[in-house]
Amino acid sequence: MTTNRALPAFLTTEEVLACLKVTPRTVYRLIQAGELPAVRVGRQWRFRRSDLDQWLSTRETGRPGTR
Repeated sequence: MTTNRALPAFLTTEEVLACLKVTPRTVYRLIQAGELPAVRVGRQWRFRRSDLDQWLSTRETGRPGTR
């Protein structure tokens, strides 16, 4: 029997913080604003890896900043 040792489908808040390099307050603000997809599991937030990847790709290809 072969087991799949791929990365987990869900990330913890701490993993998302490290990935995005932001503060917990920023992540919680994005969740409350409905900008960052997340699911509540008990008292903790979990993030689907696929949702986070998609969210990041929209930020990378988003409109350029105005100056």
